[in-house]
Amino acid sequence: MREFEGYIGVFDSGVGGISVLKALAQELPHENFLFFGDSANAPYGDKGPAAVTRLSRRIVESMLEDGCKAIVIACNTATSAAAATLRSAWPHVPIIGIEPALKPAARTFDNRRILVMATAATLKLEKFHDLALHWGSNSQIVPLACPGLADLVETGELDSDEMHAYLREHLGEYRAEVDAVVLGCTHYSFIKRQIREVMGDVPLFDGIWGTAHQLRRKLAEHDLLAPERGGGAIQFRSSIAGRAQVDLYRRLYSLPAD
Repeated sequence: MREFEGYIGVFDSGVGGISVLKALAQELPHENFLFFGDSANAPYGDKGPAAVTRLSRRIVESMLEDGCKAIVIACNTATSAAAATLRSAWPHVPIIGIEPALKPAARTFDNRRILVMATAATLKLEKFHDLALHWGSNSQIVPLACPGLADLVETGELDSDEMHAYLREHLGEYRAEVDAVVLGCTHYSFIKRQIREVMGDVPLFDGIWGTAHQLRRKLAEHDLLAPERGGGAIQFRSSIAGRAQVDLYRRLYSLPAD
Protein backbone atom coordinates (compact mmCIF):
# COMPACT_ATOMS: atom_id res chain seq x y z
CA MET A 1 0.00 0.00 0.00
CA ARG A 2 3.03 2.27 -0.24
CA GLU A 3 1.55 3.92 -3.33
CA PHE A 4 -1.01 5.45 -0.96
CA GLU A 5 1.63 6.68 1.49
CA GLY A 6 0.79 9.82 3.43
CA TYR A 7 -2.87 9.00 3.90
CA ILE A 8 -5.06 9.58 6.96
CA GLY A 9 -6.14 6.35 8.58
CA VAL A 10 -9.69 6.15 9.92
CA PHE A 11 -10.92 3.11 11.80
CA ASP A 12 -13.96 1.85 13.65
CA SER A 13 -15.31 -1.47 14.83
CA GLY A 14 -17.50 -1.52 11.74
CA VAL A 15 -19.59 0.75 9.54
CA GLY A 16 -20.23 3.54 12.05
CA GLY A 17 -16.97 5.33 11.35
CA ILE A 18 -18.02 5.88 7.76
CA SER A 19 -20.27 8.66 9.07
CA VAL A 20 -17.12 10.30 10.45
CA LEU A 21 -15.19 9.66 7.24
CA LYS A 22 -17.78 11.59 5.23
CA ALA A 23 -17.28 14.67 7.41
CA LEU A 24 -13.49 14.32 7.28
CA ALA A 25 -13.47 14.15 3.49
CA GLN A 26 -15.76 17.17 3.27
CA GLU A 27 -13.61 19.16 5.70
CA LEU A 28 -10.34 18.10 4.00
CA PRO A 29 -11.16 17.34 0.34
CA HIS A 30 -7.51 17.26 -0.78
CA GLU A 31 -6.46 14.51 1.62
CA ASN A 32 -6.20 10.79 0.98
CA PHE A 33 -8.13 8.61 3.44
CA LEU A 34 -8.13 4.91 4.17
CA PHE A 35 -11.06 3.59 6.17
CA PHE A 36 -10.66 0.30 8.01
CA GLY A 37 -13.74 -1.33 9.45
CA ASP A 38 -12.98 -4.05 11.98
CA SER A 39 -16.33 -5.67 11.28
CA ALA A 40 -15.03 -9.13 12.13
CA ASN A 41 -14.74 -7.93 15.74
CA ALA A 42 -17.79 -5.66 15.84
CA PRO A 43 -19.12 -4.22 17.99
CA TYR A 44 -16.39 -2.89 20.28
CA GLY A 45 -19.11 -1.74 22.66
CA ASP A 46 -19.57 -5.33 23.85
CA LYS A 47 -15.86 -5.77 24.68
CA GLY A 48 -13.76 -4.77 27.65
CA PRO A 49 -11.23 -1.89 27.54
CA ALA A 50 -8.23 -4.22 27.30
CA ALA A 51 -9.63 -6.05 24.28
CA VAL A 52 -10.59 -2.79 22.54
CA THR A 53 -7.12 -1.36 23.19
CA ARG A 54 -5.45 -4.48 21.81
CA LEU A 55 -7.54 -4.42 18.62
CA SER A 56 -7.03 -0.67 18.16
CA ARG A 57 -3.27 -0.92 18.64
CA ARG A 58 -3.03 -3.65 16.02
CA ILE A 59 -4.87 -1.49 13.48
CA VAL A 60 -2.77 1.59 14.19
CA GLU A 61 0.48 -0.35 13.95
CA SER A 62 -0.51 -1.67 10.53
CA MET A 63 -1.51 1.76 9.24
CA LEU A 64 1.69 3.42 10.43
CA GLU A 65 3.80 0.68 8.86
CA ASP A 66 2.03 1.50 5.58
CA GLY A 67 3.02 5.17 5.74
CA CYS A 68 -0.06 6.67 7.36
CA LYS A 69 0.52 10.26 8.58
CA ALA A 70 -2.39 10.64 11.03
CA ILE A 71 -5.02 8.49 12.70
CA VAL A 72 -8.69 9.13 13.41
CA ILE A 73 -10.37 6.82 15.92
CA ALA A 74 -13.90 6.97 14.53
CA CYS A 75 -15.39 5.07 17.47
CA ASN A 76 -16.53 6.45 20.82
CA THR A 77 -15.74 3.23 22.66
CA ALA A 78 -12.24 2.90 21.18
CA THR A 79 -11.52 6.57 21.87
CA SER A 80 -12.50 6.19 25.52
CA ALA A 81 -10.68 2.89 25.98
CA ALA A 82 -7.58 3.24 23.82
CA ALA A 83 -6.79 6.83 22.77
CA ALA A 84 -4.51 7.62 25.72
CA THR A 85 -2.54 4.40 25.24
CA LEU A 86 -2.17 4.97 21.50
CA ARG A 87 -1.00 8.56 21.96
CA SER A 88 1.52 7.44 24.54
CA ALA A 89 2.87 4.77 22.19
CA TRP A 90 3.14 7.16 19.22
CA PRO A 91 3.54 10.66 20.70
CA HIS A 92 4.62 12.27 17.42
CA VAL A 93 1.63 11.02 15.40
CA PRO A 94 -1.60 13.06 15.36
CA ILE A 95 -4.22 10.70 16.82
CA ILE A 96 -7.70 12.20 16.94
CA GLY A 97 -10.65 10.58 18.64
CA ILE A 98 -14.36 11.18 18.94
CA GLU A 99 -16.48 11.54 22.05
CA PRO A 100 -20.18 12.02 22.84
CA ALA A 101 -21.17 15.61 22.03
CA LEU A 102 -22.21 16.49 25.56
CA LYS A 103 -20.42 19.83 25.42
CA PRO A 104 -22.49 21.41 22.59
CA ALA A 105 -25.69 19.77 23.83
CA ALA A 106 -25.23 21.06 27.38
CA ARG A 107 -24.29 24.53 26.17
CA THR A 108 -27.38 24.70 24.00
CA PHE A 109 -29.76 23.13 26.51
CA ASP A 110 -28.58 24.32 29.90
CA ASN A 111 -30.76 23.10 32.77
CA ARG A 112 -32.59 20.67 30.51
CA ARG A 113 -32.87 16.87 30.11
CA ILE A 114 -30.36 15.39 27.67
CA LEU A 115 -30.63 11.76 26.58
CA VAL A 116 -27.30 10.09 25.72
CA MET A 117 -27.60 7.02 23.50
CA ALA A 118 -24.41 4.94 23.55
CA THR A 119 -22.98 1.48 23.96
CA ALA A 120 -22.81 0.07 27.46
CA ALA A 121 -19.01 0.16 27.29
CA THR A 122 -18.90 3.88 26.47
CA LEU A 123 -21.28 4.71 29.32
CA LYS A 124 -19.21 2.71 31.82
CA LEU A 125 -15.84 4.26 30.99
CA GLU A 126 -14.30 7.08 32.99
CA LYS A 127 -14.14 9.35 29.94
CA PHE A 128 -17.93 9.54 29.71
CA HIS A 129 -18.35 10.13 33.43
CA ASP A 130 -15.82 12.98 33.28
CA LEU A 131 -17.70 14.54 30.35
CA ALA A 132 -21.06 14.18 32.10
CA LEU A 133 -19.71 15.67 35.32
CA HIS A 134 -18.07 18.64 33.59
CA TRP A 135 -20.53 19.53 30.84
CA GLY A 136 -23.71 18.16 32.33
CA SER A 137 -23.39 19.71 35.76
CA ASN A 138 -26.29 22.08 35.08
CA SER A 139 -28.39 19.60 33.13
CA GLN A 140 -29.99 16.24 33.76
CA ILE A 141 -28.02 13.67 31.80
CA VAL A 142 -30.02 10.54 31.02
CA PRO A 143 -27.71 7.72 29.87
CA LEU A 144 -29.30 5.04 27.71
CA ALA A 145 -27.34 1.91 26.83
CA CYS A 146 -28.42 0.54 23.45
CA PRO A 147 -27.24 -3.07 23.29
CA GLY A 148 -27.53 -4.56 19.83
CA LEU A 149 -28.29 -1.30 18.02
CA ALA A 150 -24.84 -1.07 16.43
CA ASP A 151 -25.31 -4.67 15.25
CA LEU A 152 -28.53 -3.69 13.48
CA VAL A 153 -26.76 -0.82 11.73
CA GLU A 154 -23.95 -3.22 10.73
CA THR A 155 -26.44 -5.19 8.61
CA GLY A 156 -26.99 -2.13 6.43
CA GLU A 157 -30.78 -2.65 6.67
CA LEU A 158 -31.48 0.74 8.20
CA ASP A 159 -35.24 0.66 7.59
CA SER A 160 -35.90 -2.92 8.60
CA ASP A 161 -38.90 -3.82 10.74
CA GLU A 162 -36.44 -4.96 13.41
CA MET A 163 -34.72 -1.56 13.42
CA HIS A 164 -37.98 0.36 13.80
CA ALA A 165 -39.23 -2.02 16.50
CA TYR A 166 -35.97 -1.66 18.44
CA LEU A 167 -36.11 2.13 18.39
CA ARG A 168 -39.77 2.22 19.42
CA GLU A 169 -39.09 -0.14 22.31
CA HIS A 170 -36.00 1.66 23.62
CA LEU A 171 -36.80 5.30 22.82
CA GLY A 172 -40.59 5.51 22.93
CA GLU A 173 -40.78 6.41 26.63
CA TYR A 174 -38.49 9.41 26.09
CA ARG A 175 -40.58 11.11 23.41
CA ALA A 176 -41.48 14.62 24.62
CA GLU A 177 -39.57 13.86 27.83
CA VAL A 178 -36.10 15.10 26.82
CA ASP A 179 -34.86 18.31 25.20
CA ALA A 180 -31.98 16.87 23.17
CA VAL A 181 -30.41 13.55 22.20
CA VAL A 182 -26.67 12.91 22.06
CA LEU A 183 -25.64 10.12 19.70
CA GLY A 184 -22.76 8.52 21.56
CA CYS A 185 -21.92 5.91 18.93
CA THR A 186 -20.91 6.68 15.35
CA HIS A 187 -23.19 3.92 14.09
CA TYR A 188 -26.22 5.88 15.25
CA SER A 189 -25.52 8.77 12.87
CA PHE A 190 -26.81 6.57 10.04
CA ILE A 191 -30.26 6.31 11.64
CA LYS A 192 -31.01 9.92 12.54
CA ARG A 193 -34.20 9.90 10.48
CA GLN A 194 -35.37 6.68 12.10
CA ILE A 195 -34.62 8.08 15.57
CA ARG A 196 -36.60 11.25 14.80
CA GLU A 197 -39.55 9.13 13.68
CA VAL A 198 -39.76 7.87 17.27
CA MET A 199 -38.53 10.91 19.19
CA GLY A 200 -40.17 13.66 17.16
CA ASP A 201 -38.45 16.91 16.21
CA VAL A 202 -35.78 16.81 18.91
CA PRO A 203 -32.25 18.13 18.28
CA LEU A 204 -29.65 15.41 17.73
CA PHE A 205 -25.98 15.96 18.57
CA ASP A 206 -22.97 13.91 17.55
CA GLY A 207 -19.23 14.55 17.69
CA ILE A 208 -18.50 14.08 14.01
CA TRP A 209 -17.83 17.67 12.95
CA GLY A 210 -15.84 18.39 16.09
CA THR A 211 -13.55 15.52 15.12
CA ALA A 212 -13.22 16.83 11.56
CA HIS A 213 -12.26 20.32 12.77
CA GLN A 214 -9.79 18.88 15.27
CA LEU A 215 -8.14 16.80 12.54
CA ARG A 216 -7.61 19.91 10.45
CA ARG A 217 -6.07 21.74 13.42
CA LYS A 218 -3.71 18.88 14.26
CA LEU A 219 -2.57 18.43 10.66
CA ALA A 220 -1.82 22.14 10.48
CA GLU A 221 0.12 22.02 13.77
CA HIS A 222 2.29 19.21 12.41
CA ASP A 223 2.64 20.80 8.95
CA LEU A 224 0.94 17.77 7.42
CA LEU A 225 -1.89 19.34 5.42
CA ALA A 226 -1.99 18.18 1.81
CA PRO A 227 -1.52 20.82 -0.91
CA GLU A 228 -4.83 22.33 -1.92
CA ARG A 229 -4.88 21.03 -5.45
CA GLY A 230 -6.81 18.11 -6.84
CA GLY A 231 -9.16 15.82 -4.99
CA GLY A 232 -8.08 13.24 -2.48
CA ALA A 233 -8.74 9.52 -2.81
CA ILE A 234 -10.62 7.21 -0.44
CA GLN A 235 -9.96 3.53 0.08
CA PHE A 236 -12.01 1.06 2.10
CA ARG A 237 -10.72 -2.03 3.90
CA SER A 238 -12.39 -4.53 6.20
CA SER A 239 -11.28 -7.28 8.56
CA ILE A 240 -13.97 -9.42 6.88
CA ALA A 241 -12.62 -10.99 3.70
CA GLY A 242 -14.44 -10.63 0.40
CA ARG A 243 -16.14 -7.78 -1.43
CA ALA A 244 -19.52 -7.75 0.28
CA GLN A 245 -18.43 -5.80 3.36
CA VAL A 246 -16.45 -3.21 1.40
CA ASP A 247 -19.41 -2.83 -0.97
CA LEU A 248 -21.58 -2.11 2.09
CA TYR A 249 -19.08 0.52 3.24
CA ARG A 250 -19.24 2.22 -0.15
CA ARG A 251 -23.05 2.12 -0.18
CA LEU A 252 -23.27 3.73 3.25
CA TYR A 253 -20.70 6.33 2.29
CA SER A 254 -22.83 7.34 -0.68
CA LEU A 255 -26.03 7.83 1.35
CA PRO A 256 -27.26 11.42 1.51
CA ALA A 257 -26.80 13.15 4.85
CA ASP A 258 -29.83 13.29 7.16
